[in-house]
Amino acid sequence: MLGHVNDDLLSIGQFARLARLSVKQLRHYATLGLLEPAWIDPASGYRYYRTAQARDALVIGLLRSLDVPLPVVAEVLSHGDEGEDARGRDSAAAALARVRDDLEAELARRRRTLKSLEHILATGLPGAEVTIVTEPPRPAIVVRDLAATPEDIGRATSACVARLIAAEPPAPALVGLFPLDYGESIPVAVALTGTGLPRVPGAYPEILPGGTFATAAHVGPYDQISLTAHALLTWCAERGHAPTGPLREAYVSDPATTPPERLVTHLMIRLEDEE
Repeated sequence: MLGHVNDDLLSIGQFARLARLSVKQLRHYATLGLLEPAWIDPASGYRYYRTAQARDALVIGLLRSLDVPLPVVAEVLSHGDEGEDARGRDSAAAALARVRDDLEAELARRRRTLKSLEHILATGLPGAEVTIVTEPPRPAIVVRDLAATPEDIGRATSACVARLIAAEPPAPALVGLFPLDYGESIPVAVALTGTGLPRVPGAYPEILPGGTFATAAHVGPYDQISLTAHALLTWCAERGHAPTGPLREAYVSDPATTPPERLVTHLMIRLEDEE
């Protein structure tokens, strides 16, 4: 009966071998809508694929080997399905170019991290010049996100910044707000401070508390701010200062025009008032 459907059909096991994937992976990708069977036998439930689907299967395998997220894999495949005309090829090339840019940025981040590790192992943890400042309360609008892990903080922070920047404020003063202690999930917020603040969907007006702050300047990429945060917290602990959250990151530089190694960020920790 199968032969009458189409002689080009392969069983899921045969197709898995051809595509260099496991049957479990194929079932998972079908559930996600990335690579659905060409035909499912209504009597037995057996799944069958066409040999022409091997291209998409191999593309999925290669992208996943690079740790490309599944939503991005779906985007690449959707453009690839637009056909073999010039428009379809251009769309697929553009989607793949974005994947390449993301991978190159991640590779650069890993190289910076390795360089920092080499420096720490050779010379020890870096210090920071810490000063005490007094800050007034500041009106702000705040957007929030939730990071699943410490590694996800960068993604959550960027999402908050994008929502604020989309409002095109006149002279943005962006401040990241992060908990001192990490739990199973990590609340992340970014505040836009100043006067004449725009309305941003999902953002709410708040007052950033004033008070006495310990502050240190971080010069370098955002993914290494934890080193300066460590130095700032160590300074507080050594002097008996009780910090209270959140940890503030005041972004001085524009990352769109400033190289990562020259980005300036002011870290600030509010100190509890002493009796």
